Amino acid sequence: MNTELPDGCELSTDPARLDAGLIHRWLSQDAYWALGRSREKQDEAIAHSLNFGVYDTASGAQLGYARVVTDRTTFAWLCDVYVDRAARGKGLGTSLVAAIRDHLAPYGLRRVMLATADAHAVYAAVGFEPLADTEKWMLFGEQ
Repeated sequence: MNTELPDGCELSTDPARLDAGLIHRWLSQDAYWALGRSREKQDEAIAHSLNFGVYDTASGAQLGYARVVTDRTTFAWLCDVYVDRAARGKGLGTSLVAAIRDHLAPYGLRRVMLATADAHAVYAAVGFEPLADTEKWMLFGEQ
């Protein structure tokens, strides 16, 4: 992956490097969209997704996470984007999303979707835009 991360950080899609306990704690305790998510549900989500971890190159500690649900042909859903609170403010979130965008580019996906309540600027910085025609989109499940 060619996207540059802040100095001292590296990106990996190797699921063996993920700290599943840490990811669960981040999301279930500190991410408004996943509060209370069970460890079992989180582990299943990881198992059935394309996962991206950001790591400190010196210590190997995980600093961020995101996952993509995709058929790798026409569609992808970017979700569970999270940067550890201690690592925020260095552009890591924007770099992570840019790296995911670049990783997905060879698939030729027609659409990559996401939902956010508070990070519009992060996603806009790498090319995401609000839906132009929300009237045709529908949802089954939680709002």
